[in-house]
Amino acid sequence: MLIIGCDFHPGFQQVAIFDNQTKTVRFMRLKHPEEAAAFYRALPEPARVGMEAGGHSQWFERLLAELGHELWVGDPAQIRAAYVRKQKTDRHDAGHLLELLRQERFPRVWVPSAEERDLRQLLIHRHSRVRMRTQVKNQLQALALNQAVQRQHRLWTAAGRARLESLPLLPYAAARRTALLSTLDQLDQEVAALDRQVAAAAAARADAARLMTHPGVGPVTALATVLTLGPVTRFRRAKHVASYVGLVPGEHSSGGKQRLGHIHKQGSPFLRFLLVEAAQTAVRQDAAMKRQYVRLSLRRQRAIAKVAAARTLLVRMYCMLRRECDYPALVARMQASPSHPVTRSA
Repeated sequence: MLIIGCDFHPGFQQVAIFDNQTKTVRFMRLKHPEEAAAFYRALPEPARVGMEAGGHSQWFERLLAELGHELWVGDPAQIRAAYVRKQKTDRHDAGHLLELLRQERFPRVWVPSAEERDLRQLLIHRHSRVRMRTQVKNQLQALALNQAVQRQHRLWTAAGRARLESLPLLPYAAARRTALLSTLDQLDQEVAALDRQVAAAAAARADAARLMTHPGVGPVTALATVLTLGPVTRFRRAKHVASYVGLVPGEHSSGGKQRLGHIHKQGSPFLRFLLVEAAQTAVRQDAAMKRQYVRLSLRRQRAIAKVAAARTLLVRMYCMLRRECDYPALVARMQASPSHPVTRSA
């Protein structure tokens, strides 16, 4: 079998090719997409290709799958940590990937399926529309505040909308108000349609539907969690899941002294945002999470309490997925076993 280390870039790729029969290594630079496609189609046998995880490579992954080649995707941080040379070039990077593959030290990571990636696009698209809607609302709030109208969230009621439309504004400000209101109506329709699609996609997955039984967890958070974590069996313990998402403190300990900092944020920013938002709803409905939140808010500060609640929520969802149980069964297990890891984290 041919073994290929691929240093992938958007416009080209540098490859290092090892032939098991001749025991030789050769290097090539292939432009995208024509030269790369022609090269892999002309290979006489299936090859194992290793590359770093990154963006703009879905077309390349589909190409290798169609041609029957085996693609290994590696963790960029671990790949860089194993690189000790001071020189860094595309040729050296490809050779380093090849060396890791040959020595069976390649840090392979889980790769979602094409369908799961497509569902991620749905969530990302909805999130971008919600952010745009928030920006439009903030601009309309600024127009209202400049006219001494302080309605806050009541500005988006029917009465608040009528008050906003009746404000006496100069021509350019009035034109801006009209344009912003039209954009807001359009975004409301788009977000509502996307919400229906997300709800249908979450209901069609048993794991996401199971997570939605937990207070505060809606279709968006449930679907994003299962799509980000993938098979939960690849995590041995709950703290590994929290570390994967970036909800554990950074640590720099040495000489018997432990130094902990803020959370390291090395996971998905999108999922962390959703967990913090969902946790603020969960603490109002779950007694154990509320106690934890109030205690940390008084002892430390509210921001730390929110992050701790988000981690607790993530650990609970991991246990629900791992044990294939819903929220009532999880609560019963926590009450029956005070030493349960979910109980300790709460």
